[in-house]
Amino acid sequence: MTKRSVVLLASFMATAASAQLPSGYEQLVKETTPKVIEWRRYFHQYPELSNREFNTGKKIETQLKEMGIATRVVAGTGVVGVLKGGKPGPVVALRADIDGLPVTERNDLPYRSKVTTEYNGQQVGVMHACGHDSHIAMLLGTAQVLAKMKNDVPGTVVFLFQPAEEGTPDNEEGGAPLMIKQGALDNPKVDAVFGIHIEAFGDLGKVYYKPEAFMASSDWFTIKIKGRQSHGAEPWKSVDPIVVGSAIIQNLQTIVSRQMDLTKAPVIITVGKFTGGVRPNIIPEEAVMQGTIRTLDSKMQQEVHERIRKTAKSIADAYGATAEVLIDTKTLVTYNDPKLVAQSVPSLQKALGAANVEPYHWVTGAEDFSFYGTKAPAFFFYLGARSPKYTMDQAPAHHTPDFVIDDSRLDAGIRAFTQLVFDYATKK
Repeated sequence: MTKRSVVLLASFMATAASAQLPSGYEQLVKETTPKVIEWRRYFHQYPELSNREFNTGKKIETQLKEMGIATRVVAGTGVVGVLKGGKPGPVVALRADIDGLPVTERNDLPYRSKVTTEYNGQQVGVMHACGHDSHIAMLLGTAQVLAKMKNDVPGTVVFLFQPAEEGTPDNEEGGAPLMIKQGALDNPKVDAVFGIHIEAFGDLGKVYYKPEAFMASSDWFTIKIKGRQSHGAEPWKSVDPIVVGSAIIQNLQTIVSRQMDLTKAPVIITVGKFTGGVRPNIIPEEAVMQGTIRTLDSKMQQEVHERIRKTAKSIADAYGATAEVLIDTKTLVTYNDPKLVAQSVPSLQKALGAANVEPYHWVTGAEDFSFYGTKAPAFFFYLGARSPKYTMDQAPAHHTPDFVIDDSRLDAGIRAFTQLVFDYATKK
């Protein structure tokens, strides 16, 4: 956190006031929480992959309509709900992502996913292995509570149920960019956007936040190395793209360890896939490596791109090969507007208790929530959901077959969102 952010945060936290929620609010949360858990377990049992959330979207749309909330379909399978409150005020958007992952669930939950489908030509299991099921449920719960307090709600609340956060199939549009492109934040025009993400390692019911850069940008890269094929018994007649690729992988790490100022922000370059050849005794003509780049500073992001291109091409040239480098930006840095964070933290403290709201560190995971921040001030934070049976070191990681959360405190998401909606109107 910069010195400016610390001063700004302290200033707002010292003066910010929280709105008083309507009488009966606590009872509404208490009545809604069991339904939230029911929703979460339903979506967990029946996950769908990115841009294929057909039944998920229909279920969400049906629930919102039953609450009396106007809906429209956006980005193919996404749903936008609009609730106009009974009092004047700004337009606040709340976002949940709705897609699952191509992961086969490996636990004994009674509501575990048994769904299978085809993905990239393979039969795979489908699982909510990142908590999106809980995001849907918490936002539906928030919608239900706010709908029942409609006359007291200041301004307008836009509920963004977004598909394809995990990335779209090849050659398809989707996710937050398509939601934005199709006007999800424009009709009505949104003044601020808030989002919650479950954190499987975080303490149950505790919120974690960071002003400014919070989560990393995500770029995917492909390096195609062209050499010269030969018999494996005569390597001197080849230009071995596997050897060239190995040298490139080693040197990509020196970009991180020797070329970037890591006191400014973290940088990660990971090669996750390296393919080449068809037989053990043939040196192939071509090898391909693919990986991801994570940065938390936009200038460093561009510098890393240039250094990867230069490194790969120079090394390939030195071996007598060629290298083609393709870099595809998947997400931006998730940037939390410092002014919005500063005025929102007291609201979170009131909703959940000061001891349950904690500053956090940089996160090298990525989120396409980052794109919403290009349209309006945005604030994205974590909600801890680690099962008490696990220590932080033991908890199964996101995107794994054993991923599991404790859903007993999903009411914390309702409380956080609701207080933010009411308080933003007083501070706008």
